[in-house]
Formats: sequence, structure tokens, C-alpha cells
Amino acid sequence: MAEPSLFNKIKGSTRLLILSGSTAVHALGIMAHYPFKRFLPKDIHNKYIHPDIFKWAEHWTFVNNLFINRLPNINIDIQMPALDYNQNHFMIANHQTWVDIVILQYAFYKRTTFIRFFTKQELAYIPFLGLALYVMDFPYMKRYSKEKLAKHPELQGKDLETTRISCAKIKQHPFAILNFLEGTRFTQQKHDLQQSPYQYLLKPKSGGAAFALQALGNDISHILDITVFYPEGAPSFIDFWSGKTKNIIIRGELQAIPESFREGDYENDPACRQEFQAWINTLWQQKDARLAQLHQDYKKVQ
Repeated sequence: MAEPSLFNKIKGSTRLLILSGSTAVHALGIMAHYPFKRFLPKDIHNKYIHPDIFKWAEHWTFVNNLFINRLPNINIDIQMPALDYNQNHFMIANHQTWVDIVILQYAFYKRTTFIRFFTKQELAYIPFLGLALYVMDFPYMKRYSKEKLAKHPELQGKDLETTRISCAKIKQHPFAILNFLEGTRFTQQKHDLQQSPYQYLLKPKSGGAAFALQALGNDISHILDITVFYPEGAPSFIDFWSGKTKNIIIRGELQAIPESFREGDYENDPACRQEFQAWINTLWQQKDARLAQLHQDYKKVQ
């Protein structure tokens, strides 16, 4: 893929500057709801304040999408099952670049509610970011290491309880939660270092997904398995906004969640853990095959 010209890089930097301003304005608009969320009764907040918070979030996506649609010669091929905006959705996806987040918000705009992510509880203490995450009820994923549990056995089960409390807040409204199972962005170096058995993917971390499904319980009936493919290669943020990316392919498939996984004990039941890991590995094998087919199909049209 050709390097963007200096003129296109300047245009890309200008787009990024404008979108950074948009992000700041929308973030301030969201954070301005903090006093209402903190002090108003929950029923009033849920009826009046929560919808307004997510109008700001969806308008941020709307502005980003306006700029994406005006990128030169970009083609975004989306194939997705019919989705109900008012249903709950738990999504998993491969992860290659920070552009994934923007492009997935683009793909699911008005198909689902605003996509949120499981975040580390430590992020709650970062100025501004922590406040925005709190106002938008981003669920926290808190997990203790085996070493810490060995030293502090009284913490056993506390991590799941923290996650359940966090998830209880989002269950009051339809939600869409995204989990990048690889836990980091794909690079060939990371792929080789971990000796991944997959051609186009890193190894999935099934523990986080199991933890999330346990916390969400019966509020989730399916997984939306998303595959993102950049035929010309995964772009950097500046390359994307400079118009370097010409084709993006997004595929989504619904996968039913076996009842036993919502009720099982992943942490303490080895049989449950092995069964869940096997299920996730099967989904990842299917995703790798899907990516291989997309690579092959793209080569045929070149």
C-alpha cells in the first residue's frame, strides 16, 4: 500500500485535530452529567439522565462517521445478522489497530446501543477518563492473581463480586459490550513470540470472557463474533485519517452461549474451565479460517 502524500498527511492531521476537538467537547458534555448521576435518585437518573448521556456518546460516533464517509474512495463492506437495538449484545473481535474501535463504532451505529468495553478498575483513578467511564457505567473487570489469592485467601470470589456489581449498573438499560479476546493488538512479533497456533490471530484469553459471562448471567443469550479485515494491512490512526485505507471488511456471526457457561464456575471448576477454553478455541479456529478465506478472496480480485 502506497505511503500517503504529504498533502494527504496534512489533511489527515487536520481531520484528527478536528476530531480530537469533537472528542473533548463530547467528553465534557458527558462528564457534565456527573452531579446528576451522583446525587439524583436512581429512578430519575435512569429515566432522564442516562438517555441524555448516551445521546452525547452516540453523537460523538455520528460526527466520527461523517468524517469516515468523506474519506477518499473508502469502501467498508459490512455483513451482519439482523440485530435489535433494544437487545443486549456481548461482542468478541480480533484486534489489530486503534482504528478497530472507531470502525466498530461506525459499523454498529444505530444497530446496537453505544459500544462499551470492560475496563480495568485502575482506570477509574485517571483524571477525566475515570470520570467519563463512571458516568457512562463502563463495567470494570477486576481479577486477582493466583499469587495474591494465595497470600490473601479472603479475597477469593471478591473479584467476581466486584465485576457483578459493576455489571448490575448496565443491566438497567439495553447494552452492547465488546471484548477483544487477544488482550492486545496483533503484530507479527507478538504472534511469533507466543507461538500462536493461528495464522492471523493471537491466542485468545478465555478467562476474561468467562468472567464477563458469569457476571452478566441470563442478561446475555448470545455472543456476536466479529471479524475485522484490512486487505491492505492494518492502518495506523494517522494513515487511516489520511485516506490511506481503501477497503475494510467486517463480518458478524451470532453464536449461542451454552447454558452451562453462564452458571459454571470457571475459576474453581477445572472441567468447566477446560470446556469453556475448548469452545473459545473453536470460535477462534473458525475466525482464523474466515480471515484466511478473506485474504484469498481479496487476492483473487487484485
